[in-house]
Amino acid sequence: MKNSLILYSGGMDSTVLLYQKREEIALAVSFNYGSKHNDRELYFASLNTKKLDIEHVKLDLSDIIGKNFSSHLLKTGGEIPDGHYQEPIMKQTVVPFRNGIMLSIAVGLAESRGLKQIYLANHFGDHAIYPDCTSAFIEPFKEAAKAGTYEKIEIVSPYVSITKRDIALIGKDINVPFKYTWSCYKGKEYHCGKCGTCVERKEALEGFDETVYA
Repeated sequence: MKNSLILYSGGMDSTVLLYQKREEIALAVSFNYGSKHNDRELYFASLNTKKLDIEHVKLDLSDIIGKNFSSHLLKTGGEIPDGHYQEPIMKQTVVPFRNGIMLSIAVGLAESRGLKQIYLANHFGDHAIYPDCTSAFIEPFKEAAKAGTYEKIEIVSPYVSITKRDIALIGKDINVPFKYTWSCYKGKEYHCGKCGTCVERKEALEGFDETVYA
């Protein structure tokens, strides 16, 4: 029975989760929040949900986040830095409390649709710079979602203790089309190959990477 919602960006991790749990997912939710790479992400999100015949809802937060929050990831921010995620400079790409905001909306939407759980593809590697991807954040949020809904909505984050490489290998085993996913924060025609998320993508897909890098 399909009783789940997935927060779906169109990136590698959430696409693997989309394919892995496709028999359970009734609704995929993507957000336009004014990031430099939103258009590229949403294109591939639409492509994959259509291929799997999963309903796809796109919600616009660009006026709220894109115009008012401070982050180099946003169109209103500065240049995306090159380098590895472990480098302090990559903190410039953090969008404050992004997951908290999106999860809150997803919880309300799930209950409105009569769905029982929400899938989130945050992973261990995110913890270095994204505080709202950590277990310390996700665990109490899970309790808040249950306490704040009649249906006791459950948030499920199956990748929280594994690496992006582990996720990539899961995707390889189930034939996820990684070439139809987007990572690069710069949002140009091709992946830049130099920003933190491109570097991480290369490491994760080593040996079976079909990505075209600029």
